[in-house]
Amino acid sequence: MAEDTKRTSASAQVRREEERVEQRSAVFPKELGLTDLVLTQIVFVVGTIWVGTAAKLGNQQLFFWLLAIVTFYLPLAVVVIYVNRVLPLEGGIYQWAKLALGEFVGFMVAWNLWIFAILIMSGIGLTVVTNLSYAFGPSARLMADSKLFITLFSCCLVGTIVAVSTLGLGFGKWIHNAGGVLLLLTFLALVALPLVNIVRGNHIEYRPFAFAVPAFSLFNLNIYSKLALGALTGFEYVAILAGESKSPARNIGRSVVIAAPVIALMFILGTASVLAFVRPDEVDLISPIAQVLSRGFGQLGAAAANIVALVILGVVARMVALMSIYLTANARLPMVAGWDDLLPVWFTRLHARYKTPINSIMLVGALALALGLLSLAGVGMQEANQLLDNAGGIFYATTYVVLFAIPLFAGQHIGLRAPLWLRIASASGLLVSLLYIALTIFPIVAVESRLSFAVKLIAGTLLFNFGGAALYSAGRRKQRRPAHT
Repeated sequence: MAEDTKRTSASAQVRREEERVEQRSAVFPKELGLTDLVLTQIVFVVGTIWVGTAAKLGNQQLFFWLLAIVTFYLPLAVVVIYVNRVLPLEGGIYQWAKLALGEFVGFMVAWNLWIFAILIMSGIGLTVVTNLSYAFGPSARLMADSKLFITLFSCCLVGTIVAVSTLGLGFGKWIHNAGGVLLLLTFLALVALPLVNIVRGNHIEYRPFAFAVPAFSLFNLNIYSKLALGALTGFEYVAILAGESKSPARNIGRSVVIAAPVIALMFILGTASVLAFVRPDEVDLISPIAQVLSRGFGQLGAAAANIVALVILGVVARMVALMSIYLTANARLPMVAGWDDLLPVWFTRLHARYKTPINSIMLVGALALALGLLSLAGVGMQEANQLLDNAGGIFYATTYVVLFAIPLFAGQHIGLRAPLWLRIASASGLLVSLLYIALTIFPIVAVESRLSFAVKLIAGTLLFNFGGAALYSAGRRKQRRPAHT
């Protein structure tokens, strides 16, 4: 009887919290429909670097893509669908973790997700410049090696993305949608390129569905973990914008169902195209698609080679759209924490006209730019990219550990009935997340010092999480402080 009373009380508390969040979200225009959500899922999940990462595996790529899909991608999809159906709230995974596992866990999930997004955004200048250097030909490769040019370009690019995010989703969704369409066209060109070369009589080795069970090693397990926790992630991110979506309980889940098979095919066939033109040891991990398009179109003659610049510019447009999504969603996390008085009210202030969290947007943009410039100091470009990517991956994987723990240990707190198959899927996702965290300290490119690389990652992770815990404690002390009358 006491246990039933406790559950009833917890359910009532969850309902009250849902109503409070929905009231705070009522001010936002409901801009995102199903089509917008599907294209946003594709832009966000399909990172263009991952076909290069997978290509490091050579002909083993299909085995590890399928393994990652079964053990992580599908579990993630079903957990997001089920949990979002119960709690379709602005703030997404922050609200899920807070209501299921407690306020501190929710705050730390948001904190890790916030840091992750800033780290990923901080590499935008380097990534875009590298792709542009492929688009403009060999004479432009110098700009990809110029830290001064990357610095100036990054400042202009981040400023533009901040402006777009400030204008809100009424404007930003069209950039996201355009990025989704251009990304689909880019992958269509990438997938078609080997076939066109074969028809034209060019000798290439193209085996898109070659399948072999490999001998497992630290290297291929490392790559597998990156395919799972790097490439096949992101379905939960769009749910942060549930309060700005039309029928979020239904449409966010439907967007996952529609986008998931399309994304899987894009990754598998895209990796096969990379391997048709580039040896695994030659893959450019920053811009693999641009590298392949340059080689593939080059074999078709001068006229066809001119097309490569336009296709690579499509890749760049997708990157800009992706960074806009990151900034838009990431700025909502401090805002919803501010609603709970865990952060200053400064983060909750909205633009008078566009109803966007302007202060949060400006802060996120400034931090991403600062960390991006800092990451270029003292290391090579490929190492800088790996350091940012691996550091961000640890923070992201930490949020997934919590997400998969909800159906396993706390579903009843939010009214989620988790059948056995959902618990099995959640356990699989949880174990893969932990494996990724353990393997992330090992880089997959040559670095100046493996020990230094590992120390930077571990120290950074601990430092940032201690900082997040201290910030939460400060917010709790503020909550307990009596108001002055």
